[in-house]
Amino acid sequence: ATVSEPAQKCCTENIQPFLTSILEELMGPVSSGFTEIRSLFDKEVNEIIQDFQKTNDITKLKENVDQLMNLPFNSVKMEPCYLKVDLLQELLQDLKSRFKVYHIDFVIQRTQNFMQELMENAVYTFEQLFSPSRQVDSAKVATTVEKVKLRVLK
Repeated sequence: ATVSEPAQKCCTENIQPFLTSILEELMGPVSSGFTEIRSLFDKEVNEIIQDFQKTNDITKLKENVDQLMNLPFNSVKMEPCYLKVDLLQELLQDLKSRFKVYHIDFVIQRTQNFMQELMENAVYTFEQLFSPSRQVDSAKVATTVEKVKLRVLK
């Protein structure tokens, strides 16, 4: 009871007025990182489609889909996505001094973990919706892959 009223007053006067602008600033790099994840997934699936259209090889298609499943763990391909979120480092430095925000690295790491988790979910969903072993008509495979990709991106 003794602390509640002063704490409420402090939050109302010193933090709440800035909350919207802080969230907007932080969401820029976060949104950029998640957009990069989406673009990477789209690019990788497009490469699978193009490769299949060139070769028409179901076995190679299965290999490519298996490789896609490893995408979230491919640090080289995921790095550009993670770098987008590194901009938080600069933004959070200002918050650190103004609002005593600590553990900036933890915030960035958690955001990057969420990005990896999103990619894991995307490739898993893709694999569940599209199983090359169930494809019997090779003429429709590229169209099916494209439809599944669009469904996952949605």
